[in-house]
Amino acid sequence: MKLTLRVWRQKNADADGAMSTYEVDGISRDMSFLEMLDTLNEDLILKGEDPVAFDHDCREGICGACSLVINGDAHGPERTTTCQLHMRSFQDGDTIGIEPWRASAFPVVKDLVVDRSAFDRIIQAGGYISAPTGAAPEAHAAPVPKPDADFAFEHAECIGCGACVAACPNGAAMLFTSAKVNHLNVLPQGAPERETRVLDMVAQMDDEGFGGCTLAGECATACPKGIPLFSITSMNKEWLRATRKVAKR
Repeated sequence: MKLTLRVWRQKNADADGAMSTYEVDGISRDMSFLEMLDTLNEDLILKGEDPVAFDHDCREGICGACSLVINGDAHGPERTTTCQLHMRSFQDGDTIGIEPWRASAFPVVKDLVVDRSAFDRIIQAGGYISAPTGAAPEAHAAPVPKPDADFAFEHAECIGCGACVAACPNGAAMLFTSAKVNHLNVLPQGAPERETRVLDMVAQMDDEGFGGCTLAGECATACPKGIPLFSITSMNKEWLRATRKVAKR
């Protein structure tokens, strides 16, 4: 396959960025999208040019590091992570636009790499869970109803990739935050900090400068792990309950 790539190049957060055009040839349809970018970078290095900086780690669809907007879609045309997107999703001769996540809370570090530490601070704001120290407890020491366990596991699948923010027209982080809140709040281990967790995490999310949620639904559509939209409404109910409880004190 021969492709034309239009790639966002930006030296740092303070520099102006622009799209640069590159031609790549000999691309196998079985390559992953990141392997295709590796091929581009090999060509650029051989020419003495600066390779394109992009995030990647496990390349197995687990870590969520590979954050790219491809032809206007977070992670590309398939509902998966960029590392699991293969070139058979494109046609020979295609022109492909490649950009970083676009959100004020995700400043560009270089080229396609953005700083997503805002997500880390939201998780940190949730604090710890109350748990006895010492040896690991038996798996069945704390009985959990199956619907609650299924709900928690569904939200624990979030890998923090940021596709929800990139896809949202408002740049909101509600789907990510709700996944992290709901994961712990539904389990007995997270019950003691239930109110403070949702209040603190939502407050931190707002402080980070993410946009407001209008339930457009683009976040759930782009999520490679299928976190459902009702996760947001569940968190909103948790937040309202916690707000009312604090107000009565």
